[in-house]
Amino acid sequence: MTPLAEQLRPQSFDEVVGQDSLVGKKGLLSKIIEKRKPLSILLWGPPGCGKTTIARLYAKAFDRPFIPFTGVMNGIGDIRKAIQEAKSRPLISGNPILFIDEIHRFNKAQQDIFLPSIEDGSIVLIGATTENPSFTINNALLSRLRVLTLDNLSPDALLKIIARFEKSSGKINLTTDAKNALIGFSHGDGRHLLNALENLQTLQEGEIDLETLCTLTLKKPAGYDRHDDYHYILISALHKSVRGSDPDAALYYFARMLEGGEDPNYLARRLVRMAVEDIGLADPEALQVTLTAWQTYERLGPPEGELALAQATLYLALAPKSNAAYSALKKAQKSAEETSHLNPPKTILNAPTKLMKQEGYGKNYQYDHDLPHAFSGQNYFPDEMKRPSFYKPVLRGFEREMEKRLIFFKNLREKKLQ
Repeated sequence: MTPLAEQLRPQSFDEVVGQDSLVGKKGLLSKIIEKRKPLSILLWGPPGCGKTTIARLYAKAFDRPFIPFTGVMNGIGDIRKAIQEAKSRPLISGNPILFIDEIHRFNKAQQDIFLPSIEDGSIVLIGATTENPSFTINNALLSRLRVLTLDNLSPDALLKIIARFEKSSGKINLTTDAKNALIGFSHGDGRHLLNALENLQTLQEGEIDLETLCTLTLKKPAGYDRHDDYHYILISALHKSVRGSDPDAALYYFARMLEGGEDPNYLARRLVRMAVEDIGLADPEALQVTLTAWQTYERLGPPEGELALAQATLYLALAPKSNAAYSALKKAQKSAEETSHLNPPKTILNAPTKLMKQEGYGKNYQYDHDLPHAFSGQNYFPDEMKRPSFYKPVLRGFEREMEKRLIFFKNLREKKLQ
C-alpha cells in the first residue's frame, strides 16, 4: 500500500505549504521557472520540509526527464551510469534532471563526478541535504549550484496538511486540542505528521481527543499554544535566563518546557549552543559539561537523564559569560565572504610536487617549533589582505588568560616586524 505521505504529495507548487519564499508567486523558484532555463540547485532544509516534492515539481515545470537517486541507497557507480546514459540520450525532451537526495552522503571527492556534466549541460542537478552545505559539499560543486534554504514547516502549514488529510480520507476526527498537540509533536516535520496521522487512523475509530492522542502516541501534551508559538517563546526565555546568569529562572523555564512535552534532545542541543554562544572561552568546561549531559540523557533516558540536563542548565547560568568567540566568528565569516578569492601566502603552502616548488610554494617557511616561544610571527593571511583582528576576549573567567596570551603573541609579532 502506498504510504500516506506519498498519496498526499503535492502535485503542483500551489499545493506546497510552508515554503512561500521559494514557491510562492514571487518566490525564487517561480522566477527561475518563468525564465524557462533550469538551473542546478541545492535544496537545504530539515527533514520533512518538502525538498523531494519541490525537486519533482521543479523537473515537472520544465517537462524534463526526472532521475531520482538517494545517497543512502545508491552508490557512485549508479550515478556514473545514469550520467553516461544522459550523455547518450537524444535531447528532444531536454537534458534530464538528476535528483540526489541526501547528497551529503557522497564524500567530497565523489561529488566531483557531477562537475563535468553540469559544465557541459548534460544534466541539471538537484541536490537535497539536511546538512550545512558549507561543510558537506565541496567548493567546486557548491559554486555551480544555487543553494535554496527551506524552513521547518510552521504550525499553520502543518494544520493545512491535517486539513488536506481529513479532506482526502474522512476517516479521522481530531479535536482542536489534539490537532495542536500533534503539531507540537511533529516539530515542523510534515512527513512525521503524516506518518502519525496514518498510524492514528489505523489505531483508533471515532473522535480522538487530547488524552486519547497522548495514550496512542505515548507522549505528553506539549504545553504550548500553537498560535502564540510558545515553543519559541519559552526557549528564548530559557536562553536569556542563562545569558543573564539567573539559575532559578533558567531552571524554571527548563522544567516548564520539559513538563510541557518538549523533546529533551532539543533542550540538550540548545544548551550546547548556549555554551558556545554565550559562555565560550570564558569557561571552556561549559561545552564539555553540556555534551556530557546530553550523552548521559541519551544513555539513561528520563527521569535520570533529565537531571543531567538540569545540572548543565545550572552550570551554564552560573558560568562566566563571553560572546567573544561568537562575535569573532561572525566577523571572520564576513571577512571570508569578502576575500574568498584571495589565496593564502605561498610561504605556508605545502609543495608536494616539483612544479609547486618552482612556483615558490613553501619557500622560506619557518617551522614555529624550532623558534623561541614556538612562534615565528610570519604572515598567514593572504598577501593582499590587511591583517584583521577578530577575537577580542572579555576580562572574565578563563578569557582573562586568553587576553594575556593574545597580547604576548601580538607583542612578539610587532617586535619581529620592526
